[in-house]
Amino acid sequence: MTTDQIILFSLFGLVFAMLLWGRFRYDLVAFVALLAGLVLGVVPKEAAFSGFGHPATIIVALVLVVSRGLVVSGAVEMLTGKLIDAGRSLSGHIAVMAGLGGALSAVMNNVAALALLMPVDLNAAAKAERSPGLTLMPLAFATILGGLVTLIGTPPNIIIAQFRDRALGSPYHMFDFAPVGLACAVVGIAFVALVGWRLIPQDKNAGNAVKELFDVKGYISELVVGEKSKPVGMKVSELDDTAIETDTEILGLVRGGHRMAGLARRVEIQAGDTLVVEAKADALDQFASKLKLEFQGEEKHRSAEGGGMNLMEVVVPRDARIAGRSAMSIGLLYRHGVTLLGVSRSGKRFSESLRKLTINPGDVLLLLGPEERLSNVVEWLGVLPLAERDLQITRSDRAWPAIALFAGAVALASFGLLYLPVALAIVVAAYVAFDIVPIRQVYDHIEWPVVVLLGSMIPLGAALETAGGTALIGKGIVSLTEGYGPTVTLTLLMIVTMTLSDVLNNTATTVVAAPIAVDIAGRMDTNADPFLMAVAVAASCAFLTPIGHKNNTLILGPGGYAFGDYWRMGLPLELIVVAVAVPMILLVWPF
Repeated sequence: MTTDQIILFSLFGLVFAMLLWGRFRYDLVAFVALLAGLVLGVVPKEAAFSGFGHPATIIVALVLVVSRGLVVSGAVEMLTGKLIDAGRSLSGHIAVMAGLGGALSAVMNNVAALALLMPVDLNAAAKAERSPGLTLMPLAFATILGGLVTLIGTPPNIIIAQFRDRALGSPYHMFDFAPVGLACAVVGIAFVALVGWRLIPQDKNAGNAVKELFDVKGYISELVVGEKSKPVGMKVSELDDTAIETDTEILGLVRGGHRMAGLARRVEIQAGDTLVVEAKADALDQFASKLKLEFQGEEKHRSAEGGGMNLMEVVVPRDARIAGRSAMSIGLLYRHGVTLLGVSRSGKRFSESLRKLTINPGDVLLLLGPEERLSNVVEWLGVLPLAERDLQITRSDRAWPAIALFAGAVALASFGLLYLPVALAIVVAAYVAFDIVPIRQVYDHIEWPVVVLLGSMIPLGAALETAGGTALIGKGIVSLTEGYGPTVTLTLLMIVTMTLSDVLNNTATTVVAAPIAVDIAGRMDTNADPFLMAVAVAASCAFLTPIGHKNNTLILGPGGYAFGDYWRMGLPLELIVVAVAVPMILLVWPF
């Protein structure tokens, strides 16, 4: 290997290791790797920030704004309101939700589709008194599958389309992915709805959704003992009756910022102490009310807002502003006037102060604050409410104009009359002009971490290709399958790409795998399209872990899943996708 190849492989190895570790956000990891590549001279300075102006990056950003327009115009609610019925049987509900999730994901970002439907699914589970763990995973997997159908459904399709333009002279168009993607989506969603949900661990099959939603125990929370609180002068053990009555568990006592040893049951409580408890949201409120305890920051809320406060339960996605940080580090209370009241983390307990606790993706947070401010802060944090919520519809008469503008742009782009990024940009401009998406919200709904990830990885991927690194990988795959024919090589490429996507970001996987696909086709002197399509499908289908796709992470806390729960339905689903995709690719995109 050349020096440049060694450096680039080392950089990609470090990127993959850091992404697996998960300690730092993927956009930061990718951007630092790009800077390292520039300093070490393996990425030319003129290509340093070319990824940020790359069509794939622009399209991803525009699709997110268009998705927001379809939501706030009421177009999506109009559809979901007519199709969702909490009275359906479990299998019927999963089939309808999965089908709807797949359909929405084909025309809008699949993460946005899940974010819209997850509260609806949770509400239906609560009404039917069943665990949401039975339905959230099928819904998440269905939204991932639906993204396979069109160019804009998932970032890997966008990246592959633009890579084909650079490598072969023309990009894929809006519905070029449909024959293969639709077949995989239909068969995959049918499996999820009919069989897959039955493979979810049995402990998700019983119980009331309201009781189980945030694990058995509930939230770890901190309550402040004020001067007039009833526990002043009492021992911690004397609060047991109230704790039992309100279904609350007392975990300890904090004094002067330090947690006292054990459960501090014999310690006499003083004003200014903090009780650490574990309870559900309503039980927490009852316990605090009976003992006249205060929430952290309650006095600040009341003095600022006249006493009107609301609670909101939210789930933390991987790219949320608070992921990997603490409430204190981002000034949640003192800068934004919202209190982190509790954290639910898959039944795990922690010893850190709630304000200093590092928040992980998949955590469920209980937030307290004034209603108007709370909604704004939730949006700023990038977390998702876990209740059916007001979708902030501007006016119901804007639903059809929003749909018409989007459909028109898709039609023009599909027939080659308008370049897709330009068509989407026109839709965004029209949405702003007609106040479908308020101009102040345009930038708020672009996933900047994804933009930074793409902008950083594209130059690195191009450098690896230029240095001959992808050719080495392609040669290795061809050598392994030598004598078995291109079909076996295609299948192996899908499996390798799918495996990488299960443990890495699907965008990063696509950037690396796309040039390998073209190199393999060149070595075998065959059409590159089947290999590019294989990468597009495989990179999107990450079902084995909660870290493979953002949709898998979003359901981790609300569904009460463990890391090892995903493969039970995910492994057979991935095998089905490969079994369907390979013959469909060969039929539609022959060698």
